[in-house]
Amino acid sequence: MVAYFSFLAVALCLLCLPAWGAQTRQMCLSCHPSHYAGQGGCVGCHRGNPGSDRKNIAHHRLIAGRFARFTLGETAELYEGKRLLELYGCRRCHVSAGKGNRLATPLDTLADVRNPEEIVAAIKAPAQGMPDFRLTEQQAVLLVNAVLAGARQGRVQDRQQPLRVHFEPDQGGKETVFTRKCGPCHRVLTERQGVLGKGDIGPNLSGLFSAYYPKTFDQGKAWTGERLRHWLVNPRAVRAGARMPPIELSAAEFRELVETLLVGQGEQK
Repeated sequence: MVAYFSFLAVALCLLCLPAWGAQTRQMCLSCHPSHYAGQGGCVGCHRGNPGSDRKNIAHHRLIAGRFARFTLGETAELYEGKRLLELYGCRRCHVSAGKGNRLATPLDTLADVRNPEEIVAAIKAPAQGMPDFRLTEQQAVLLVNAVLAGARQGRVQDRQQPLRVHFEPDQGGKETVFTRKCGPCHRVLTERQGVLGKGDIGPNLSGLFSAYYPKTFDQGKAWTGERLRHWLVNPRAVRAGARMPPIELSAAEFRELVETLLVGQGEQK
């Protein structure tokens, strides 16, 4: 009977142990030196499995140190990554930290299916419709740190699914005002028609009327339908030295163009 109760006591103690087996040290430290010990263990920054000494298991979904700077708080690296995310208007197509347009994959869940190296590769060799920002390797790493930091915040806040986007060209070959008038120089990712345009000479116009597009109209103003109309009539009247020529559109063509560029709640006023 005494043996039975002793066994029962041990079993209850084992059931109360943490998920990683109540290890007093992490197996990671058998190969790697300890650093940033105040962060609460290796998994807090690098993920992985600290309960195994088998490399393929221990390194599952591992985040390398250069991508884990965001776990150290508001560092200079994270600040620069967030600045790049705003500068290049990533939220005009993606949701990051719970905010942004739903035109493409939400960045808050991207880290669940792609490792940081794959995200860097996608930034430096962008998919169809995504602008080529021509970032350096270091800039891409800083940007991924900002994406991962945003994912921690946004994954809890935002459970909505992104809009469904078709990247294949219209099978009917139907032209739009955008493809005729803008497409030779610009591209845009739209809610209703997917990717339009083939040009890389001008800026990508995805999310132009949304709060997340860089404020590039007339030295720091957001784009609106009326401001776009003013720009198309005479770009050089807005920005001296603009290379874009005036674009003539009928009233119906302009309405179609604005509707093509609208995202979510519609045009900013």
